[in-house]
Amino acid sequence: MVTRQAALLALVVAQTLAAARALAEPEADRADKPVLATPELHHAPVGMTEAHEDLSIDAEIIHPELVRRALVVYVTAQQPAPREVEFRRGATGYVATLPADQVRAPFLAYTIEIERVDGSRVPVFASRTRPHRVEVPEDLMDERERASLERLGGRRSVVSASGEYVSFGRSETNEIDPTTRRLRTVDDFYYRLEAAYTYRPLRLITEFSLRIGVVRGRSPVPFDLETDVFDPNERFRVGLNYGAPTVRVRLDDIVHLEGEFLTSVTEVGFSVGAGSALLIGDPYGSKLTLGFESIQVFGERFYSKLDIAATRALVLSPMIELTNMPHARKYGVRLLGEVGIDVGNGFSVALRGGYQARLSTSGGPSGGATLSYAF
Repeated sequence: MVTRQAALLALVVAQTLAAARALAEPEADRADKPVLATPELHHAPVGMTEAHEDLSIDAEIIHPELVRRALVVYVTAQQPAPREVEFRRGATGYVATLPADQVRAPFLAYTIEIERVDGSRVPVFASRTRPHRVEVPEDLMDERERASLERLGGRRSVVSASGEYVSFGRSETNEIDPTTRRLRTVDDFYYRLEAAYTYRPLRLITEFSLRIGVVRGRSPVPFDLETDVFDPNERFRVGLNYGAPTVRVRLDDIVHLEGEFLTSVTEVGFSVGAGSALLIGDPYGSKLTLGFESIQVFGERFYSKLDIAATRALVLSPMIELTNMPHARKYGVRLLGEVGIDVGNGFSVALRGGYQARLSTSGGPSGGATLSYAF
């Protein structure tokens, strides 16, 4: 019994001496012993951000010497495949910036991972299976684009081909007929063939297009004694080869403005021109269009067009046009009507007809058609 008590007493004395030696050990000696450190990353989670703007994620890294890389791994609603952005040293810590073109409604989600110096990678915020979600509210322009595109059935591009024949009857020239002693009259007509391509961004610029075409016909061209030929079969012939890029800009939901630049080759040489149109109303429904177009030598035209959406597939369009095209001495008035029909699957047809004259005593009919395909 005495022996057992002596053993317990010896153990207590040994533990007491060990504790006393630890307390007496110099602080410098304790600091020399290795400490097992673990890298950490701290940041304030982002809950909401603006669409189409860079998203910066700030962080502080504890023991960066133990970290080879720190990364934001993110996905978007449009791109479910993970993408990575590395943290870079910033002014007060570390920052990772997600590009603006990836910040789109309705959301994105991210996790943060660190890659240690030994090559192992571990998540330090959220995880790939349960990433942190950031709400990205849809801005007004995005809402407009989405609504317009849904209405158009997702069809941003349109190709079209059109043709038109226009007769003004017989119009007066500025020459005196030696037989009748009156102003000579000539057949006044032309035909036009055109092809066009339109693309619809449906944002601030709602559309841009390119038209190319040809015009051929006869017209009461003003006579110039110094430069014109005397052969009546040649001098009254008119023609135009043209190209015209056009841009449509949204000023308001119901107000759009079109601008057009024309380059052309007429019967007398190279010419340039311009045009513009103001659209009031629904750009893809009922609206009023007021516009003008002018080409050097060839002439000008001023027009109004009222589109009436009778049904979803039928549009009726009365038109009034004042023009001295092509290369005429006097302005004429055109009264036209157009019927547009959506035949489905992106195809539509527009039929046009009317009457026009430069003189109250003479006039003629016109007719044309446009076939278009949207995709």
